[in-house]
Amino acid sequence: MSQALAPDQASVLADPDEHRGGTGTLRFVLTKIAEAAASVFLVIVLGFFLFRLLPGDPVAFMARERPTDPGQIAELRERLGIDKPVLAQFGNYFVGLFQGDFGESYIERRPVLDMIGERLWPTVLLVGSATVLAVALGLWLGVRAAWKRDSFFDRAQTGIALTFWSVPQFWLGLLLLVATNGLFPSRGMHSPDAAPGFLAQSLDVLHHLFLPCLTLLAVFYAQYMLVMRSSLLGEMNADYLTTARAKGLRDDLVRRRHAVPNALLPTVTLIFMQFGMVVAGAVTVEAVFSWPGLGQLTYDALHGPDLPVLQGVFIVLAGAVVLMNLFAELLYRVLDPRVRTA
Repeated sequence: MSQALAPDQASVLADPDEHRGGTGTLRFVLTKIAEAAASVFLVIVLGFFLFRLLPGDPVAFMARERPTDPGQIAELRERLGIDKPVLAQFGNYFVGLFQGDFGESYIERRPVLDMIGERLWPTVLLVGSATVLAVALGLWLGVRAAWKRDSFFDRAQTGIALTFWSVPQFWLGLLLLVATNGLFPSRGMHSPDAAPGFLAQSLDVLHHLFLPCLTLLAVFYAQYMLVMRSSLLGEMNADYLTTARAKGLRDDLVRRRHAVPNALLPTVTLIFMQFGMVVAGAVTVEAVFSWPGLGQLTYDALHGPDLPVLQGVFIVLAGAVVLMNLFAELLYRVLDPRVRTA
């Protein structure tokens, strides 16, 4: 005869993950946070030393319009702190970051954090609008294409998505500028002659936003569409869908209530993990359309090169990518029980 198990032993064997669930989850979260912190540290190190490999001398750039003797050049280098050894510069910069000091722009002589704050909202507006529209359009087209597999709609949408996904963002932006032929503004975020008032100003911003947003949307909706299509195709022959049909549910209810929620999991995590690619695309698109965001700020800072600005923008953008990846990994654990029991 088999020996009877004690109640506490039986509960552990029945669901060992439930018994240690709190500790396991806490360990997982702390591990991911530590990995994200290590990634941010590597970003800081990489950004500092990488931008110092750029050609150009910021001091020579600042003194190009007025005669400057060697003594003044040396004094300027000392004031900017670039006369010290590179490791000493990095140490001062790293300590300053923990105090919320991103340094001062070589060119504009302003705090870098203030300059980033001024340019952050336009980038958030552009990237946020493009991401929301790309996700909505990509998921909708992906579901329809998968449910009508091998139809003309499926083949056409897949071909269009693959084409847009392979197109460089800056080239598509230039192409749209030529194709619209002045129908939409090609520079900036505001028109100097725009009428006063909230509604008129908002419409003016939307008029300027249309082309850069459309450029990002056309490129990035494609991946969401292709991933959603692939995920849904993998679910279509599952047993639970056959059972749902056998119960008499209509085809659209089977798709909407059963197939799509299960197929959404890879796409939802991809949305957060691909946020960095949308931000990277915004840098080139902002340069094409002179959109006054972080991308345009980066483009202008490269001419100096204005190293504190480049480093600050790089840390902010890369930090956003790390944060989105962390959120995606935590969300994946919440949405997929298989990850919690792994």
